[in-house]
Amino acid sequence: MQQEDPSAANAIEAERFRHFIVSVTDYAIYTLSPEGVVITWNAGAQRFKGYREDEIVGRHFSVFYTAEEQARGRPLRALEQAKTAGRFEDEGWRVRKDGTRFWASVVLDPIRDAAGELLGFTKITRDITAQRAAQEELHASEERFRLLVQSVTDYAIYMLSPEGVVTNWNEGARRIKGYQADEVVGRSFAMFYTPEDQAAEAPRVALEAALAQGRFEREGWRVRKDGTRFWANVVIDPIRDPMGKLLGFAKVTRDITERRLAAEQLERTRETLAQSQKLEAIGKLTGGIAHDFNNLLNVVMNGLDILRTVTDRAVQGRALDAMERAAQRGASLTQQLLAFARQQPLRQEPHDIGRVIRSFEAVLHRAIPSRMRLGLRVESDLPNVLIDPTQFESALLNLVVNARDAMSDHGDVTIHAGTVQLADGEVGRLAAGTYVRVAVTDAGTGMAPETVARAVEPFFTTKQIGKGTGLGLSQVYGLAQQCQGDMVIRSTVGEGTTVALYFPAIVGEDGAHSQSGHSKAEKVLLVDDQPDVLETAVALFGHLGYEVLSANNGIEALETLRGNPDIAILFSDVVMPGIGGIELAKIARREFPDIKVILASGYTRSSLHDQSADLDAFDLIPKPYRLSDLIKTLGAVRPR
Repeated sequence: MQQEDPSAANAIEAERFRHFIVSVTDYAIYTLSPEGVVITWNAGAQRFKGYREDEIVGRHFSVFYTAEEQARGRPLRALEQAKTAGRFEDEGWRVRKDGTRFWASVVLDPIRDAAGELLGFTKITRDITAQRAAQEELHASEERFRLLVQSVTDYAIYMLSPEGVVTNWNEGARRIKGYQADEVVGRSFAMFYTPEDQAAEAPRVALEAALAQGRFEREGWRVRKDGTRFWANVVIDPIRDPMGKLLGFAKVTRDITERRLAAEQLERTRETLAQSQKLEAIGKLTGGIAHDFNNLLNVVMNGLDILRTVTDRAVQGRALDAMERAAQRGASLTQQLLAFARQQPLRQEPHDIGRVIRSFEAVLHRAIPSRMRLGLRVESDLPNVLIDPTQFESALLNLVVNARDAMSDHGDVTIHAGTVQLADGEVGRLAAGTYVRVAVTDAGTGMAPETVARAVEPFFTTKQIGKGTGLGLSQVYGLAQQCQGDMVIRSTVGEGTTVALYFPAIVGEDGAHSQSGHSKAEKVLLVDDQPDVLETAVALFGHLGYEVLSANNGIEALETLRGNPDIAILFSDVVMPGIGGIELAKIARREFPDIKVILASGYTRSSLHDQSADLDAFDLIPKPYRLSDLIKTLGAVRPR
């Protein structure tokens, strides 16, 4: 086998490499003599510089330099540096054949033989005009942004290192915080926090929150160079490189002290106005209630005079009716005040609202003059609802009285109670379901939309001074809300008004209540320190058929109990001197376990404070109570 000639192989490889160099078009690759004359030329050099090989070979490479660079001797220095340093690298303007310029990246390497003799140079040139333009634009953009940030005076904008050290400072930061750049750059941004916040490590928490959430924003006190404080809005954003590495934080601080002070002043002004309006409302309330109670007391006092001096039974009957209405109106006013003060709790129980309305019909008829008519339409088989019947009756009476007052001389007031199916949100925020709707309609003057919008505001009234307190509709609305229902007012000026109450139906429960069911042979002990109240209670219980014993105080009551162990019911006032009603009840329950105990009070459970827990062990009937309330309570009470 014939052995290959090494010299021939080297020649072939050299030729192959020459063809490779010649064909490269993205780089100008050519060789120079030791004096800088062009010896070889490739396709990339022709494309960049515009010269054909026969136009440039044999010419000095300085032709590619600008006239300014040639005048400064830059081409010769490039050759000298490449020869002495072993390499020359540079960027700068170069000139094409047609005179246009391009920005070039240049590498110049010396070529030496085995003995170290300089044979020439290899020169590689790359056109990076586009890259340079992009870099210049980026630099210009960064410079514009830097100038923009530096010129902002309303915001403190600066950078932090990952550890929270300030790395730059703008004019706004200097103006707001008072530090010059050389006073703060290189220091921790914690210096701007109050000592309290520093002790609580608020700066560290802020950076950690910015990292965890991608952004941190907060308001708080910050400290200026002179020690004064300002209220700041602070935003901190983490800054990361394209690989996600944390480079630091961008921090923007704004002085919003004036805005905070303005908001505080506005809040103080609002509070002052609210107090002023409250005092005005209380004044109106006091005047209205005083006027109403004076009228009611006048009816009672005149009625008593009639009963003492007039023997005509018809006249006496009318006087008694008027006194009863006055007492009911007084009780209603008291309940409104307690409800408004949130001192009147609701005793919600399942009730047939139709039955409650029908049992109250006589009172409603007496609330309107004879020239007006009251129409009652109550559907049969209404589902039960959870209401406090006493409060509901008071609310219904309020609505009837309002309807009466809206009609000057005559007209019809209609009460309609029926079942409705509501869609979700059809009435206020009520959920879809079955409701009992009780509506009171009049043919009166009606209300404008703006009046309807304010109708349930406490103390708001369209009646003349002294004609109303402005608590009626507020109390009715509060009742509906506490019963998980709602109230809707529909009114047209000149045509009348309908006020509708919605109560959720108790589906699937009969809610039936037992009747009085007492034994007329039962013996009851009545205890009250007010003689008039005690006398009236004795008369009521006697009317109901009970055998009645009475006592004026707790000590006397205990003696009576111990002397009459067959007493079935103890009915006592709560607040009495000496032994109070609750203490009396506890002793009676301890000594006579089967005794039934009913306590009566004009105070509510919540207003009795420390006694309220003990009071929960007994049945309580609020004063004033009517005969019907007494019958219901007596029927429900059981020994414990």
